[in-house]
Amino acid sequence: MTRSKKIFAGMAIVFVLGIAWISYDISRRTTFPGSKPQLQERIKDTYLQKNDTLAADSATHR
Repeated sequence: MTRSKKIFAGMAIVFVLGIAWISYDISRRTTFPGSKPQLQERIKDTYLQKNDTLAADSATHR
């Protein structure tokens, strides 16, 4: 192999390894959308406290 082919092969390997590392890093920091709880459950968990009267409001329960 000539010197230019060796340089090209080395750079190609470095590029592929870099893309693989970036892909792994991004996938580790994000979550699958299907694994998140639904919006109503997230709103209840985030904004309603245990002593909150909004969840037990008589106008919403019939």
